[in-house]
Amino acid sequence: MKHALASVTLDDKYEQSRGRVLLSGNQALVRMLLLQRELDAAAGLNTAGFVSGYRGSPLGGFDMELWSNLERLKQSHVVFQPGVNEDLAATAVWGTQQAVLLPGTRYDGIFSVWYGKGPGVDRSGDPLKHGNRQGAAQHGGVLVAMGDDHPGKSSTISHQSEQALAAHLLPVLFPSSVQEILEYGLAGWSTSISNGSATSVRRLRCRPAGST
Repeated sequence: MKHALASVTLDDKYEQSRGRVLLSGNQALVRMLLLQRELDAAAGLNTAGFVSGYRGSPLGGFDMELWSNLERLKQSHVVFQPGVNEDLAATAVWGTQQAVLLPGTRYDGIFSVWYGKGPGVDRSGDPLKHGNRQGAAQHGGVLVAMGDDHPGKSSTISHQSEQALAAHLLPVLFPSSVQEILEYGLAGWSTSISNGSATSVRRLRCRPAGST
């Protein structure tokens, strides 16, 4: 008996809502942003997303995946604005949680992502700590996505950021697969809102395919 081949397109990773979807880790981070907007809309909320970090350094390829999907992100009310450096990016993310305090705000809240690795976590301690102490907006939330360079391959020294994040009182989630990047990312925003703080998701080296 012959079986029909499944119809697959490169857009499935962002548009398919059922069945198996093939994703890389960086693509899962982008899909996570789109999913959060969908979940908020289904709950009757008008939210937006914001992503900032230092281009090229952390989570290799994440910024490139964001750039290649700017129109899709725009349709989901997600803004990608890379920072001049990591701490300015972290300060911008911190500011998104204060947007609902301004008169005439257009959204019920803003879910945000800051991305970096060891040097960025080190230099961004002040905005990460103060943003965490101030807390997340009721319908916002902040994720700190990091990809440490443990062997020091692309950095002057090796890095492991859990100690610094613990000192800033940021809980750390450890996804072990591409699927868990999606699940833990969404859970991280939810935890951020319920705790009134930021949550960090440590990006591990994962297999380049998963399912939603």
